[in-house]
Amino acid sequence: MNRITSTWRPRAFGLAAALALAATAQAATLAERVALCAGCHGDDGNSKIEKIPSLAGQPAFSVLNSLFLMREGVRKVDAMASFVKDLTDEELDGLSKHYAALPAKPSGEKIDAALAQKGAAVAAQRGCVSCHLPDLAGQDQMPRLARQRIDYLIPTLKSYRDAPRPGADTAMSAAIAGASDDDIAALANFAASK
Repeated sequence: MNRITSTWRPRAFGLAAALALAATAQAATLAERVALCAGCHGDDGNSKIEKIPSLAGQPAFSVLNSLFLMREGVRKVDAMASFVKDLTDEELDGLSKHYAALPAKPSGEKIDAALAQKGAAVAAQRGCVSCHLPDLAGQDQMPRLARQRIDYLIPTLKSYRDAPRPGADTAMSAAIAGASDDDIAALANFAASK
């Protein structure tokens, strides 16, 4: 019995050390990935760059879904192609959870109060809260719209309205169909104000 214990312990400690080293390597890889993302999406996941979305506070599955669709080439985002092409499923999951855990902050853009008020009515009419929740925090694959960049939301909403995006939820295209440019600007201001 003593002989078994004496040979087993070093192997167990060796295995534990190898697992710890692997976890550290994976964490370093995640940290390196996050550092690359920070160049555009902000150190804290809150973008300060025009037309670049904030990722902080996004539901993890929403980020995971977007990254997966980009990696697989279903959703074409040229600026993201080189970043996502070699991501493993584990890295997608790690990035998604990382950004979901960060607090969403306002972008600092000027919000037009009159447009935001109109946007509240448009959101109610179009049923935005049924998927994105009353506080627009998003859920599951539905992204957080609250505190999102206005200059990102406007062209994104227009893309859903004008040419449904591959891999996008068809319910979103239906919800925004027929919206005027003014309605879209109002929705973006309303969402940013939440």
